Amino acid sequence: MPRFYVDQSLAIGLTFELPEGVARHVQVVRMQPDDRVTLFNGKGGEYQAQIIAMGKKTVTVQVLSFDEVNRESPLRITLVQAVSASDRMDYTVQKAAELGVAVLQPVTSQYCQQRYSGERAEKRIAHWQGIAASAAEQCGRTQLLEIRPIITFAQFIAAVDQDDSELKLLLCPTGAIHHSALPEQVNSVSVLIGPEGGYSPEEDAAAIAAGYTSLLLGPRIFRTETVAPVIASFLQAKYGDF
Repeated sequence: MPRFYVDQSLAIGLTFELPEGVARHVQVVRMQPDDRVTLFNGKGGEYQAQIIAMGKKTVTVQVLSFDEVNRESPLRITLVQAVSASDRMDYTVQKAAELGVAVLQPVTSQYCQQRYSGERAEKRIAHWQGIAASAAEQCGRTQLLEIRPIITFAQFIAAVDQDDSELKLLLCPTGAIHHSALPEQVNSVSVLIGPEGGYSPEEDAAAIAAGYTSLLLGPRIFRTETVAPVIASFLQAKYGDF
């Protein structure tokens, strides 16, 4: 059954027109009145709805039922990702959403090749949110990946929560520990991932001073867009729901 994200409150019995983009998708796949769709709004669970009318550019549905299904990971992963080139960052967002990451915090660091501010930053965040929503539709998530506003690396470090219960990792090719040395059980992880050129030595030092542990994943150096799905998969396998 086709599954769509809608950014609005949903309730059994509600009749409403689907958002323009969703309606267009419904029409492209040639759905008809009486066909059913699955809807979710990112607040948990999902709804079954029936198409009751179709116009030239509109699709009206009625919500029939609610399922409290939960496909979110028990592990809360926050990826602090230095902004990379547009297609690479898009890939990072998509895979983070599919792999059950809870929060993506984009940061600009010393070696970042892409920098956004003002209206450009807002448009970029909206673009990434669209990618995350599409990924959630496909993979069955009932909540959306939270994408926070772009901040500088220094701003992030200055605001780091000193909660000792959260595992804080800095991915680095000269990591101080191997993943085999990680604790047996944690519920929350924050991971720092650098841009194409990595974090600078000064930024690495600042992260370690803020409580992050430098982690070595293996003998090979990954591209920045590869790191997020690798570490998210590893963490889900070790602590989450894989």
